[in-house]
Amino acid sequence: DKHLRAQSKRKPAKKTKKAVVFFEVEILDAKTKDKLCFLDKVEPNATIGEIKSMFHKSHPQWYPARQSIRLDPKGKSLKDEDVLQHLPVGTTATFYFRDLGAQISWVTVFLTEYTGPLVIYLLFYFRVPFIYPPKYDFTTSKHWVVHLACMCHSFHYVKRLLETLFVHRFSHGTMPLRNIFKNCTYYWGFAAWMAYYINHPLYTPPIYGEQQIRIALIIFLMTAWIENILNFHSPTTLNPGSKTRKIPYPTKNPFTWIFLLVSCPNYTYELGSWLGFTLMTQCLPVAFFTLVGFIQMTVWAKGKHRSYLKEFRDYPPLRSPILPFIL
Repeated sequence: DKHLRAQSKRKPAKKTKKAVVFFEVEILDAKTKDKLCFLDKVEPNATIGEIKSMFHKSHPQWYPARQSIRLDPKGKSLKDEDVLQHLPVGTTATFYFRDLGAQISWVTVFLTEYTGPLVIYLLFYFRVPFIYPPKYDFTTSKHWVVHLACMCHSFHYVKRLLETLFVHRFSHGTMPLRNIFKNCTYYWGFAAWMAYYINHPLYTPPIYGEQQIRIALIIFLMTAWIENILNFHSPTTLNPGSKTRKIPYPTKNPFTWIFLLVSCPNYTYELGSWLGFTLMTQCLPVAFFTLVGFIQMTVWAKGKHRSYLKEFRDYPPLRSPILPFIL
């Protein structure tokens, strides 16, 4: 008994703590290879985002969103969530910095580029002064398709604004400031060009009349409605705040079944909406805008499709980027 009591009074042996191996991080200029910053005693579980914040303290002019940190001067930017000890570097890690330029939030860019077409189109629709001859100031068109086109165009951009505010989640918080000028020139310029001809006092309705307009309206509304449903079934919407990418699959909702055949169905239905609008207005600038938009969306869809194929070995082989079995 005495022996047992003596054993119980003994203090438990202290666990030996593992010594933490700190990293040394040097950041070089990607162009000149000049040393910009040296960080001593960086914890191994530090993320690239945290390293950017440390770098920002010594170089206040380069805030984290403006920084591109890379393993190779010409390589890809590392993600903010990448952990230092999981990267292919030694305890003395060398990274390369590139200045991305002044940044602006994606939300601000989208709100700006979508508000412009909405306002600009309405200026032409209401025929404010200095657009058409003075005798047409604040007059309305005699063709009902012109009023229908205005409602459809406004609906499209109001929907875009609401999606930006309440639906879309962006993997990157910012984009280069210069892009807002390029994007606004594209969206605002095309909106003015289309609106000028559709709302022109001499505008003539589609050649096949009401039948053509009704078919076009059905195409426009159906594709816009289905696209809206798909936006609510996208992986980023179903998992807000999550940065892990997943293969989008169809659900029980039949409108999501297009995921069986297409990687980017939102672009497919966007194209359908503008084809419907083109048929409704029978206006050459609208057709040209639809063509340019289709080319750009095809580039984006192919890029996204390629990244899916690289990232997921079990990615469905039947899927095409934007048009089933074609493109």
